[in-house]
Amino acid sequence: MVAQNALVLGIMTVLFLSLGYLGVPVAFALIAGVLVGTAMTPITFQSMIGQLFNGIDSESLMAIPFFLLVGELMTSANVVIRIAELSQAMVGHIRGGLGQVTTVFSMFFSGMSGSTSADVAVLSRTMSKPMAAEGYKPEFVAALIAGASTIAALVPPSIMAVVYGAIGNVSIAGLFLGGVLPGLMVGAGLMIYCYFFGPVGFRRPRATFAQLAGATRNAALPLMIPLILLGGIMTGWFTPTEAGVVAIAYILVVILPILKPEHLRELPRDFIHAGLIFSLPLITIAAASAFGWLLAYLRGPIVVAGWIGDVAGTDPVMIMFLLVLVFTIVGDFIEPIPAIIIFMPVVNALTEAADIKPVHMGVVLIVTLAFGLITPPYGLALLMASKFVGVRFSTALKASLPIYIIFFVTIAFTIFFPSAVLWLPKLVFPESVGCFKSPSGTGYICP
Repeated sequence: MVAQNALVLGIMTVLFLSLGYLGVPVAFALIAGVLVGTAMTPITFQSMIGQLFNGIDSESLMAIPFFLLVGELMTSANVVIRIAELSQAMVGHIRGGLGQVTTVFSMFFSGMSGSTSADVAVLSRTMSKPMAAEGYKPEFVAALIAGASTIAALVPPSIMAVVYGAIGNVSIAGLFLGGVLPGLMVGAGLMIYCYFFGPVGFRRPRATFAQLAGATRNAALPLMIPLILLGGIMTGWFTPTEAGVVAIAYILVVILPILKPEHLRELPRDFIHAGLIFSLPLITIAAASAFGWLLAYLRGPIVVAGWIGDVAGTDPVMIMFLLVLVFTIVGDFIEPIPAIIIFMPVVNALTEAADIKPVHMGVVLIVTLAFGLITPPYGLALLMASKFVGVRFSTALKASLPIYIIFFVTIAFTIFFPSAVLWLPKLVFPESVGCFKSPSGTGYICP
C-alpha cells in the first residue's frame, strides 16, 4: 500500500512539473495530476470534482475579489498619482531619488490592493518612464519594481495572508499585523539598496513643509483606504471580506465623486476586469485544493513531515529553516497560492509538533513565498516587471541579486525573533496569537 501511494504521488508530481515546464497553466497542470491520481485510486471522479468546488467554498476567500477591485478602481481612475506625488515630496531628495520614491509608493499602494501583480503593473506604468528619463538602467528598474511589489504580499491587506489564514485556519488579522514588520524591513532594505547601488538620478531639493503638507492633503482621501481596511478588521467591526466591501463603498461614494467624477462611467469595465483577474487565482485555488486533498489521502504530508521531523526533531528554529528551504525551492516553480494550499497539511503538522505559534509560522512562510516571486526560473513578479520595462529576464535577474540579501536578512530575523514579529499582533489583537482574557476580567494571559 505504501509503495503504491508513493508511485501515485510520484506520477502526479512528475506530470504536474512536466506540464508546467511545457507552458501549461498551473491550474490545468494541477488538475491533470489530480485526474491521473484519481484514476489510480478508489476515489471517484465525481467526489474529486466536488473537492474542486469545496476548495473555493470559503467566506474568507471572498475578500480577494474586493481587494482586487479596490486596486483596480484606484489604478484605473489614476488616483494613485496623488500617492506617487506624496512619495516624491517625502523622499525624492534622497540619493537615488526616484528609486526611493518607487519603494515608498509601493509601500503605500500595497496597503490598498494586497496584490503583487497589481503593484507591478502600477509601479511599471507610473515610475518606469520617469526613471528611464533620469538614466536608470532598465534592469535596475525592473529589479526594483519586482522587489518593491513583494511588499504587497507582506503588509495588510495581503491576499497571500488571506489565503494562508483561510486554508490553514490561522487568524488573518494576526497575519496582517505580523507581516507589517517584515514589510517595513523589506522596504527599508530596498531604500538602502537604492542609495548605495542605484544611480544618483536628478538631485532634487528637499520639499518644503508647505509642499509636503499640500501633497499630504491631496493624498489624504486615498490614504484613508488602508486605515479603513486595517482599522475595521483590527477593531472587530468588519471581517476581511466586509472591510473590502466598505473600502469599495468609500471609493465609490467619496473618492471618485470628489477626485475623479468623470471615471464613474468606467465602473462597469473596472468591475468586469477585477472579476476576470479574480478568476485566475480562483481556478488555481480550486485545483490546488484538490491536489492537496489527494496528497493528504495518499499520506504524502505525513511522509514529508516525518522526513523533516527526523532531521530537525522538535526544534522550532530548525523546522522553520527546513520549511523555508522547501518553500524556497517550491516557490521557484509554483505560484505562492497553490504552494500554500498543497503544503498546508505539512505546515500544520510541524507547527503543532514544534509548538510554534501559527501566526509566526505563517509570517515566515509568507515572506519566503514573497521572495520566490523574484527568484528563477518562475519569479512571477520579476517576469512581469521585465516584460513591462522591456528588458530580458536574465539581465533583470542579475540586477536583483543584491535584493536577495534583503530577503535573507528579513527571513532570518522573522525566524530568530518571534517576539518582535508577534509584538504588534499581541498588542492590537491578542487572541490572534493564542492569548485569552484573564479570569479577573482585566488584561490577557498569553501562554
